Amino acid sequence: MTNAVDSHVHVFCGDDFPFAPTRVYTPDPCQAGTADQLAAVLESHGLSHALLVGAQPYDTDNRCMLRSIARGGGRFRGIALVKPTASARELRDLADAGVVGIRINLTTDGLRGLTEPGADTLMAQVRELGWFVQVHCEHDELAAALPLLRRAGVRAMIDHFARPDLRRGLEQPGFRALLELGRAGDNVVKLSGPFRCSLEGPPFRDVDPFIAAAIDAFGLDRCVWGSDWPYVRVTQRVDYGPGLTALNRWLPDPAARRRILWENPARLFGFAPLAPR
Repeated sequence: MTNAVDSHVHVFCGDDFPFAPTRVYTPDPCQAGTADQLAAVLESHGLSHALLVGAQPYDTDNRCMLRSIARGGGRFRGIALVKPTASARELRDLADAGVVGIRINLTTDGLRGLTEPGADTLMAQVRELGWFVQVHCEHDELAAALPLLRRAGVRAMIDHFARPDLRRGLEQPGFRALLELGRAGDNVVKLSGPFRCSLEGPPFRDVDPFIAAAIDAFGLDRCVWGSDWPYVRVTQRVDYGPGLTALNRWLPDPAARRRILWENPARLFGFAPLAPR
C-alpha cells in the first residue's frame, strides 16, 4: 500500500447515530458503508487515506464522521456539514478534530447555504480557519453561485468537476463557471465521480474532454481525485476499480498521478504519510 488519498468518500455508522428527520434521502443498506469497510476498500486498491465528506442523511450531526476520523489512525480528514449559525468555538472544535472545510449542496439546497442569515459570518470564519467551502452542484448551478463565492472570498473546492451535462459540451454556463474558478484564485477541483454524469458508463471515456479542460484550468497542483464511495443514490451498480482506472487514462504519467493522489491532498488537507507496516 502506497501513500495515496481518495479525496471524496462518505461513511455511515449503522445504528450508532440516527439519521436526521430533515434528510433528503435514506441510503440503501448496501450503500451505507462504514469506516472499517472503507479502510478495507482503500487497502485493496493500494490507497492509504481518505477525505470524509459529511453524509447528508445526518444533516449537521457530524458525530459519525468525527468518530471515524478519531479512530482512523491518521488516515482520515473531514468536510463537515454545519449550520450557518455555528459558533467560532464549534468550528474550532471541528478543526481540532480533523475537519478542513464545510460543504454546501446547491443541488439539494439551492443558493441557501450562501445567502441565508448567518452565511456571511460563517464564510468569514471559514476564511479565518483556512478551510475550504466544498460545493456540490450539477449542470448550471455553479454559474449562479459563482458571484456569491467570489464575494465571500473563500477557497472553493468543487465536487465531481461540477457534474456537467455532457450533451451540452464545454461551453455550458455551469462548466464555464468551473473553468473560471480554476483560472482565478486558489480553488480546487475534484476529478471524482465520473459515473454521476457519464452517459456511456465505464470506462467513462465521454467525460475525458471535461476532465482535460478542468486540469488545464486548475493546473495539476489544484486537482485531487475521489471515488464517491459508497455510491449512494444510484440505481445501477458502481465499482471502485473503473473510476480509479480512469485516472490512469487521464494522467498516464505516474508522477502526475502521484501529485493528484498524494502530494496535493497531503498539502491541501494536512495528511501525513503512514508508517510502513
